[in-house]
Amino acid sequence: MTRPRFLQIHTLHSYTAALLNRDDTGQAKRLVYGGAGRTRISSQCLKRHWRMADDPYALRTLDGFVDSFRSRELVTEKVIAPLKGRFADDIVNALEPAFQKLVYGEKADKGKKSRQTLLLGEPELAWLAARAEEIAGTVTDAKSAEKAVEAWRKDKNFKAMSENAALPGGLAAALFGRMVTSDPAANIDAPVHVAHAFTVHASENEDDYFTAVDDLKHDEDDSGADTIQETELTCGLFYGYVVVDLPALIANCGGDRDLAARIVHNLTHLIAEISPGAKLGSTAPYGRADLMLIEAGDRQPRSLATAFRSPVHHDLGEAVSALDRQLAAFDDTYETGEARRYLSLAGTPLTSPPDSGLDRLSLTALATWAGAQVEGTPDV
Repeated sequence: MTRPRFLQIHTLHSYTAALLNRDDTGQAKRLVYGGAGRTRISSQCLKRHWRMADDPYALRTLDGFVDSFRSRELVTEKVIAPLKGRFADDIVNALEPAFQKLVYGEKADKGKKSRQTLLLGEPELAWLAARAEEIAGTVTDAKSAEKAVEAWRKDKNFKAMSENAALPGGLAAALFGRMVTSDPAANIDAPVHVAHAFTVHASENEDDYFTAVDDLKHDEDDSGADTIQETELTCGLFYGYVVVDLPALIANCGGDRDLAARIVHNLTHLIAEISPGAKLGSTAPYGRADLMLIEAGDRQPRSLATAFRSPVHHDLGEAVSALDRQLAAFDDTYETGEARRYLSLAGTPLTSPPDSGLDRLSLTALATWAGAQVEGTPDV
């Protein structure tokens, strides 16, 4: 296997006394797997933290980065607001509902709650803003503004926005995709596929009783506790799994292999080092990967989650051994021949395939190796 199509990134992360990802009741997200309840971190949570990271390897530090915005207010804030005070109010007020329909669909002018929370890139927003300004400058009243937008949008859609931009939806859409219900032509398939992370062992959690003390309270019959609350805290060793479809990533980068390689390099750092988590001030939920295994191959990806279908103990060495056994079982059965590199804080090494010289690297070296795999990727 010399021309990889997929990168598979497997991780083990440890967190103690944290509440990383909450459900609608404020409790830790969960799932049942192998008959045991597990603590879970959703893929949306993981992707958002990688996308928003303030870090030396943040995606926005990449040369070629294109920003994007996710909101129901894109038209209001990015397209219409720049027109106010420069053109007649009646014309601007007529343009807003017309452009809302263009972007969010026919019912978009019924109020922002009727709109999809949509991700648009800076090139798309700049294109829309330029068209709105062009129309505002050529019409004489509200009615003619509405007609101008209606006549124009019959032939123009999101596809037109991407004609002169390599990353029309921004880097976030190029990595994690997007769905636009008002215009399927605007949909972008995600080349980065992210699984929900889950604990390799049964859930470990407890309710934390805490108080807030009133420092200025003088009632001798009162302990001074002004607020009494409970929150859930969890501990866990989480298995995470990410797949990068390299040809699809290159295509979403406008064919720029160098940009795709730099994205993979930085994403490797982010997956290893950026922690998800709420309650930062009271739990400091920061951790780095205890293990990261990256595989490069041309066959359909497969998760190693089944290594933990039967829960293991909350022990890094035991988890690494279980992962290694599952890897060996896949190798013996399917012989797909992926190239592999890994980092690990565990004393237990990965050995599959045996006698392969599977290199154990630092994160810097591992990220460099992962980025280099893009150069050997076949064209779409």
